[in-house]
Amino acid sequence: MIKESPLQAAAARYRATVPAGDYWMQVVKAGQTLRILDREGNQAADTLFYNAADPSERYSAVDTIREQGNVYLTAGTPLLSNLGNVMLEITADTCGRHDTLGGACATESNTVRYALEKKCMHACRDSWMLAVASHPEFGMSKRDITHNINFFMNVPVTPDGGLSFADGISDAGKYVEMRAHMDVIVLISNCPQLNNPCNAYNPTPIDVLIWN
Repeated sequence: MIKESPLQAAAARYRATVPAGDYWMQVVKAGQTLRILDREGNQAADTLFYNAADPSERYSAVDTIREQGNVYLTAGTPLLSNLGNVMLEITADTCGRHDTLGGACATESNTVRYALEKKCMHACRDSWMLAVASHPEFGMSKRDITHNINFFMNVPVTPDGGLSFADGISDAGKYVEMRAHMDVIVLISNCPQLNNPCNAYNPTPIDVLIWN
């Protein structure tokens, strides 16, 4: 569902650019609004959410899909934790839908999906691992890497129940916004994947903005 935001970028208390292949990891406080902006279009922002007070509570794709009865995420979707609590709610969305089934790229999956020689290429799981290793204050490790949302990524479900990684439906300047219902650790891998049409074979930067 397309829903524009009333928030103005100039009034944001925080704004940062995340290059393709890099990560972003910060706490977003309850009541704050987080926007992820697709600067050039067809980029995939692979994102994880954790309760900042107890990271063992984290985003659950299973609970979110079950409760809303829809595999795609968009404006109006509450993002539920593995304990059934609303962590954030998508309050604005100019892309229309986002994937939470396809998972994230890893060096191992790149060899299966693309070619054996792609194993050496950088992947989202590498970025997440670098993030948690660089931020020991959150007390997380690789075992905390679980369900994620692929913002702006187009992964249609086929009539026979399979997944297909299709051309992106986002465009330059599209964004998704979420209002936090609790203090959440947000961990984004701005996907470096060169071989997936969801990135238009051209990974590009995203912007992250926060309003109080």
